[in-house]
Amino acid sequence: MIETETDLRNATLRQVAQLMMNAARTAPKARGVDHLELALLTGDTIGHLADRLVEMSAGPGRGFFARDGANIRQAGAVVLFGTRRATLGLDCGWCGFPTCAAKEQQAPGAPCAFNMNDLGIAVGSAVSVAADHRMDCRVMYSIGVAARDLDLLPGCHAVLGVPLSAGSKNPFFDRKPL
Repeated sequence: MIETETDLRNATLRQVAQLMMNAARTAPKARGVDHLELALLTGDTIGHLADRLVEMSAGPGRGFFARDGANIRQAGAVVLFGTRRATLGLDCGWCGFPTCAAKEQQAPGAPCAFNMNDLGIAVGSAVSVAADHRMDCRVMYSIGVAARDLDLLPGCHAVLGVPLSAGSKNPFFDRKPL
């Protein structure tokens, strides 16, 4: 039996995406409290997300969402990273409120700064795994906005997306400006 790289590409994409999710899960978290949600999108779900990005591109300041929608149609997988809205009870004031209770009372939708920091560290760990495996990727805020709109990570208020590609040219680099 002979298997070519083309035959194995989708399996490789899925395997690297799974390793990325593991890296995100095991990344350091403030106080050791984990508020992350992770998901792997493939196939038609990527198309559905791309469609939503294009639809959302009509909104003010969102013209680039259409470009990003076209970008992810070239991805073999998309990994979503989200954080749930919760406080850590540190009363640190980093979010701009003097206490966690004050934040929850005055702005319950405002994120805990530590959760946002944890999200960034987790995504950084994940994309380093992609780089270690020579997988093309790009962190995209727009994917997270569309994923949140579609409720692909229920309960998450902040979501980032990372599309993956294993082709001869990185579709997420040298993108045409709008």
